Amino acid sequence: MNGTLRKELLGSGAAVVGVAWVKDALHQEIAHLERAVSIGVDKNLNEDTVTLLLGLQKKAVNILRQGRYRYLCIPPDSDRIRNTFVSKLYPLFTHKMAATSAGLGWIGKNGLLINPDFGPRLSLATILTDAPLQAGMPIEHSLCGDCGMCMEFCPSDAITGEEWSRREPFGELIQMDRCASHKKKIKALHGKPNCGLCITICPYGRKIYKDDPEKSFVKTG
Repeated sequence: MNGTLRKELLGSGAAVVGVAWVKDALHQEIAHLERAVSIGVDKNLNEDTVTLLLGLQKKAVNILRQGRYRYLCIPPDSDRIRNTFVSKLYPLFTHKMAATSAGLGWIGKNGLLINPDFGPRLSLATILTDAPLQAGMPIEHSLCGDCGMCMEFCPSDAITGEEWSRREPFGELIQMDRCASHKKKIKALHGKPNCGLCITICPYGRKIYKDDPEKSFVKTG
């Protein structure tokens, strides 16, 4: 089933697709949905991207239904969904948790998923399922190494420099109050709520490390 699912999603606009074993990370009420399908597209998160990701989730669901498997879709922009079961689940099981568990990347010093090919540019959606999909190998720790460009160029000094690991996933990578304050100022001045420097400055996003064997994902992962 993995091959069919990947082929359908990659052929419909997904940049990456991975499967994770996540039973140990789930609340007991949904622990029977022991795998997560992580879907990423190489686009900024906006209305068009949300529509694309929802369409990809629908395609995956159609395949799961054909096999009579159960599923639960975690939507791509859960912050906009209020007072629903999924909106309460999202803080407990995030898209980034699914993606790192599926081996699609790690959490960078900028607090974003870093994929070796697309850097921090991916927008994500997740489907929990009981389908017997083959899971990938999870990423256990940050592969940012001694790179600190996002921290150096952050205009709000919100990036602490702390490194993520699966053993300690909830460290304070970002001082969110500083980041939010800076975004608020940008929106007031320019009408745009996002800064984005931590995305554009990342060497993985600019593919600087693409052909560097010392920084390659395969070598260090």
